[in-house]
Amino acid sequence: MGFKEWLEVAGYIGSALVLVSFLMTSVVKLRIVNMAGSMISCVYALIIGSYPLAIMNAALVLINLYFLWKIGRTKNNYVYVECDPEDPVLCNFLEKYRADIEKCFPGIDLAQEKNYASVMLSEDAPAGFVLGRRNAEKLELVLDYSLPKYRDYSLGKFLRESLPGRGITELRYSGPTEHHMKYLEKMHFERQEDGSFVCRLS
Repeated sequence: MGFKEWLEVAGYIGSALVLVSFLMTSVVKLRIVNMAGSMISCVYALIIGSYPLAIMNAALVLINLYFLWKIGRTKNNYVYVECDPEDPVLCNFLEKYRADIEKCFPGIDLAQEKNYASVMLSEDAPAGFVLGRRNAEKLELVLDYSLPKYRDYSLGKFLRESLPGRGITELRYSGPTEHHMKYLEKMHFERQEDGSFVCRLS
């Protein structure tokens, strides 16, 4: 293909990225993908001489940069609430988000035995859930789930900081890892010989 054809392809890619960004549930990912699409569209518009389109896309890039900067500076004020695993309110939330939970953890069995549960709140709304089996200072995780809006690892960091104050110094996870490996690595879980993952909390 010649330059003109490649230019057209770039224009389509830029437009597609802007459209796809609005399908994303994560605000951070939405901003990043939207900004990438706007940058490509801005360059495309400048090359073809469409200056109004270039100005609009340049403005979108600046707007996305501003909001990403703002998100980076905003500290989420999470609240950690322990509850009974059979608490009706918790069960209702788990049922509400069951489809997404099963998408994130293919094959997960939420009915397995558990004696520990907690809800992490952000501005009085649920941000994530933890289910597990606690034995003294050790917690074997059945579920460590964050709602899409909070999948920027800040909730995982908050969990790590909250548990030692509640007497939990070790986390173990043996569940599905197909879509969970990046999180486990980011939270410093280490693979064990039996295939499970352990995180020791300071």
